[in-house]
Amino acid sequence: MISARERMDIIAAYREVGTYRGAAAMCGVSHKTVKRVIERQEAGGDVASEREPRGHNYDEVADLVAARVEATSGRISAKRLLPVAVAAGYAGSARNFRRLVADAKGQWRKDNHRGRRPGVWAPGQHLLIDWGVELGVHVFCAVLAWSRFRFVRFASNER
Repeated sequence: MISARERMDIIAAYREVGTYRGAAAMCGVSHKTVKRVIERQEAGGDVASEREPRGHNYDEVADLVAARVEATSGRISAKRLLPVAVAAGYAGSARNFRRLVADAKGQWRKDNHRGRRPGVWAPGQHLLIDWGVELGVHVFCAVLAWSRFRFVRFASNER
């Protein structure tokens, strides 16, 4: 996609050089691009006009897919959903349909996130212990999960 500034540079280069290929060499684009920009400008068209976005071949079944993803809590697969979409009028490829389903499931997950569930411990419920060796010295470490209190002792062996 060429920006409005690049279009103006193409027009200026064409006016200076007078040929499509010369302007293309100056601007680093194809001579076909230069021709298209110049013809649009000479026809009185807006130089900075953008193309209207095209629709997708799955637009007519997008609502159906979103409803099925919602009904199954985001667990339905595109493989299971494709025959239903074909019956509803979808005529595109399976690969394109998988992209639609993946986008719908991603959107559902974003809207229905459970949130972070932190661990909830009761006092004395969990004690984590471990041995380690540092420079030949054995280290015993214990941590109470509820209070995060640490107990560390050094020893010559692990007995």
